[in-house]
Amino acid sequence: MKQTIQRFLALESASGILLVIAAMLAMLAVNSPLQDWYQALLNTPVSVQVGALEIAKPLLLWVNDGLMALFFLTVGLEIKREVLQGELADLSKAALPVIAAIGGMVAPALVYSLINYDNPYAMRGWAIPTATDIAFALGVLSLLGKRVPTSLKLFLLTLAIVDDLGAIVIIAIFYTVKLSAVSLSIAGAALVILFIFNRRGVLSLSPYLLIGFVMWVAVLKSGVHATLAGVLLAFFIPLRAPEGKHQTLAEGLEHDLHTSVAYVILPLFAFMNTGVSLNGLSINSIIEPIPLGIALGLFLGKQLGIFGACWLAIQLRIAQLPSGIGWWELYGVALLGGIGFTMSLFISSLAFEGTTLVTNDRLGILVGSIASALLGYLLLKWRLSKTTA
Repeated sequence: MKQTIQRFLALESASGILLVIAAMLAMLAVNSPLQDWYQALLNTPVSVQVGALEIAKPLLLWVNDGLMALFFLTVGLEIKREVLQGELADLSKAALPVIAAIGGMVAPALVYSLINYDNPYAMRGWAIPTATDIAFALGVLSLLGKRVPTSLKLFLLTLAIVDDLGAIVIIAIFYTVKLSAVSLSIAGAALVILFIFNRRGVLSLSPYLLIGFVMWVAVLKSGVHATLAGVLLAFFIPLRAPEGKHQTLAEGLEHDLHTSVAYVILPLFAFMNTGVSLNGLSINSIIEPIPLGIALGLFLGKQLGIFGACWLAIQLRIAQLPSGIGWWELYGVALLGGIGFTMSLFISSLAFEGTTLVTNDRLGILVGSIASALLGYLLLKWRLSKTTA
């Protein structure tokens, strides 16, 4: 288990660096003579048809709806492992990061809502600042090297995983469109088959992936966001090892997917979703209600929600500080929790898809995430240099 966590942390840290590079390349492309080529790439039509079934989407949505389903499959496998075998399996250890994650979702939503409450259309984006990006946050933490206590990394990792679970629930409940009863019925039948596979002890991956693909197509056509199929599939893949193998089926799939997700899918998603044109931007662009609500939600709401919830839980003796972590270190992690990026961009693509608000909401995500990353890094660097001096 310790080696699994170490591999996970190493992958996520490196992925965070790639995300930064991908975002910078997108910004360069959209603010250069390559802008038309960049937009043409996003809008490239891609269609797949089998008989009467046709899936036709621009390349951007194939990445957001298709490849990101693999990301959510990986997240689902991580959540399942943590709940059954990892940090979340021990209630005494899980209490503080779970409470922190809840506070870190509620407070940013309140900050955004206070700024945009009088605009029903803008309120579609209330969930954008509630998400924490695991890869980016761990990437920033990794820059501090071996001075970072393992308990601090595990706290941030557990917090972010619970935060991802909250984001999945929010997407499922609040970001669905008109539902198709036929498609939902097919998806429901697929879930029943997956349940039967799990209960009968099927330990071959192929049947799960085949039914999972059918479920993804059905969910894609149902009006519920297709990436949720990845999470649902993960919950039915057994945490049992096939005969003669030391690794469980779920752990093996997670290991196989993680490298591709960390080094290819997430950077590609970042590249295709962070192209913000700086043409015509001014100080007024960031103080418009939507980007301001997102930026303050990430920067202020996250740190206040995470740190405030932890302080209250510890004062009420519901939880206690992990060993090797002081209040300053906890506050530094609370700041890093304000790095939304991947999940925030994903939710924003659902909230304002196809509208003129895309540039402004992405600007808010970038400003809030960068401010949280810089201040969190500087605070932790100062604090950890003092404790190791």
